[in-house]
Amino acid sequence: MIAVRYLRARRREGFISVIAGFSFLGIVLGVATLIIVMAVMNGFRAELLAKVLGFNGHVTAYSSIGLTIPDFDQRVKELLAVKGVTKAIPIVEGQVMATSTRSNSGVLVRGIREADLKSLPSVNNARLKGSLDGFDKSQGIAIGYRMAFKHGVGVGDKLTLISPNGPTTILGVTPLLRSYRIVAVFNVGMSEYDASVIYMPFTEAQDYFQTDNAASAIEIMVAKPDEVDSYIGPLNAAARGHLQFVTWKTTNQTFFNALEVESNVMFLILTLIILVAALNIVSGLIMLVKDKGHDIAILRTMGATSGSVLRIFFMTGAAIGTLGTIAGVLLGVVICHNIEEIRQFLSALTQRQLFSPELYYLSHLPADMDLHQTVAIALMSLGLSFLATLYPSWRAARLDPVEALRYE
Repeated sequence: MIAVRYLRARRREGFISVIAGFSFLGIVLGVATLIIVMAVMNGFRAELLAKVLGFNGHVTAYSSIGLTIPDFDQRVKELLAVKGVTKAIPIVEGQVMATSTRSNSGVLVRGIREADLKSLPSVNNARLKGSLDGFDKSQGIAIGYRMAFKHGVGVGDKLTLISPNGPTTILGVTPLLRSYRIVAVFNVGMSEYDASVIYMPFTEAQDYFQTDNAASAIEIMVAKPDEVDSYIGPLNAAARGHLQFVTWKTTNQTFFNALEVESNVMFLILTLIILVAALNIVSGLIMLVKDKGHDIAILRTMGATSGSVLRIFFMTGAAIGTLGTIAGVLLGVVICHNIEEIRQFLSALTQRQLFSPELYYLSHLPADMDLHQTVAIALMSLGLSFLATLYPSWRAARLDPVEALRYE
């Protein structure tokens, strides 16, 4: 009761009330900001991981004895026999230049079978324009929507591909130029892939890149991508030394390590907001203790123990921290669940693109709240708030009633 009365400061204690109010707002904003930023960082990682793993294999197998894999069908059967392997897709891959009347750009061409291409959910989804039916015999290509926009082409139009490794003549190696009809335009949702990857029928890619009926690599999908390293041993045993394997963790190690470091640094930086708010609780309580010295002395002379006085001021400061934490968690959860709508509103309000897909590789702002992380943030905020109340409460408990009432 006394702690609640102290929270409702009277007019002459208005400055103390202002400090308590700023402490409350500081904790609310600190907790909410920390939850939102960590959720967005988690969302970035999850979305990028889903895009990368949905587009590329979890493990890529290359020949250990040459540039290509001539017996790829046999190798695919051997790899599919490994427990936990869900797909093994042979591909023919090469870098070429795509040219049109509007633009020229370097692209990655991937030769793939129709059935394998249709099994990729990142490509064969509701956003696909055109059709992949009959892809193997179409002698056409599937391109990303950003590439289509850049070159000003669509389904039914043609795109010319130029390979530097063309036929050898008496004048040397000449570039190989071929025009292909676009049969489908896909939308992966990751700008790097949508702007620079072309899918071509497998046999057509073998002919274009002159691989002599061989595959460049075999992309392998596994049941548990996060445990991909545990599959390397069985895969090596199945391949009997004919293949070498590269996991997605190795290929994208620098990228995802940078995300993890950035996430940890942001957590530490934003924790300082909560720490500053907790220090405001300290200053507010110290001023409250000085102002309530007369009250403390009377309570002590009436029989209140030092422990009771300590609990009164501890509850006063803890109430600010607890209410601020609860309000911060609620605010953070609400914003996380509406983060994309808020981004679109702010973009429309400022007439600026606040989240460039070309820069962040994603077409929308993701937010993935982790329950354990949110609970940890709330507990950390409560812990800092409770610690901030200990010193002022201890000062109040040690106040000598005789000294406080000497000049009364």
